[in-house]
Amino acid sequence: MAITAQMVKELREKTGAGMMDCKKALQETEGDMEKAIDFLREKGIAKAAKKGDRIAAEGLTTVKVDGNEAVILEVNSETDFVAKNEGFQTLVKEIADHLLAAKPASVEEAVGQTMANGATLESHINSAIAKIGEKLSLRRFEIKTKTDSDAFGAYLHMGGRIGVLTVLEGTTDEDAAKDVSMHIAALNPKYVSRDEVSQDEVERERQVLTQQALNEGKPENIVAKMVEGRLGKYFEDVCVNDQAFVKNPDQKVGKFVESKGGKIREFVRYEVGEGIEKREDNFAEEVMNQVKK
Repeated sequence: MAITAQMVKELREKTGAGMMDCKKALQETEGDMEKAIDFLREKGIAKAAKKGDRIAAEGLTTVKVDGNEAVILEVNSETDFVAKNEGFQTLVKEIADHLLAAKPASVEEAVGQTMANGATLESHINSAIAKIGEKLSLRRFEIKTKTDSDAFGAYLHMGGRIGVLTVLEGTTDEDAAKDVSMHIAALNPKYVSRDEVSQDEVERERQVLTQQALNEGKPENIVAKMVEGRLGKYFEDVCVNDQAFVKNPDQKVGKFVESKGGKIREFVRYEVGEGIEKREDNFAEEVMNQVKK
C-alpha cells in the first residue's frame, strides 16, 4: 500500500522517531501502524525517541581539517560520563567526516543526508542512542574554507569542552593560528575587530558608560572624554585584535598575527552546552526521595 505523509506524521508522533525511520518502518510493515511501532522498538529507535524530552547539555566539540576545508561541530549528550565514552567519541568523528564530505547547509539538511554506510545521519545517531542509552544530538556546525596562502588554527580545550577554529589570511603559519585559537578559547572574544561591532551596540555601551560616570559624580565637561577611554577598554574585552595576547601580554593579538604576515579573517568558538538551559538536579534530594518510596 502507499505510505502517505499523514501516516509518517502519525507514527512519528507516537514514537518520536525520525521521519526517514518512520517511513522505512511503514514500508517494511506494509502500512500497519502497530507493527511499525514494534519494528521501531525492535531497532531501538522508539526507545531512543522516548529520551527526546531529556536535556542534552553535555557532549563534545571537535574540529576536523582536510586541506583547505575545515568543520567545527558540537554533539550533545546528557552526561559528561557519556561524553568520555569511546563509542560517543567515534560517533562525533563520524559526524565530522560526513559534514565535511557532504557540506550540508544546516543541521536539518544534515540529518536527512545519507552517509557512506548507507544510513541517514539521523538513523546513525539513533543507533548510537540505542547502544549508549542517552539522548544524543548534533547541535550545530560551521564549515570554513581557505586558500593555499592561509592557515587554519584548530584547538580543543579540555578534550573538546571548548573548540575553536580560526582562519588566518595571508600566512600559512599553522602554529600561530593555533596559538590564536588557544587565546580565543581562554578569553572568549565576540568579534575580530572594532569594525565588526554594530553602531547600535557601541552607542548602547556609550550610554551605559556615560550614566556610570555621571553617577560617580564626574563633572559633565570631562565625562565624554572618560567615556571614550572606557569604550577602548570595552573593545579590548570583545575584539580579539585588541586583546593582550595570552602568550605575551605585552603584545596585542592583532599585532602578533601581523608579525607573522597575516591577519585574522574569522573564528568560531563553541563551548559545550552554552545557551542550553540545564536542569539543576539535587542529587542528594533525589536519593532521599527514592529511599522514602
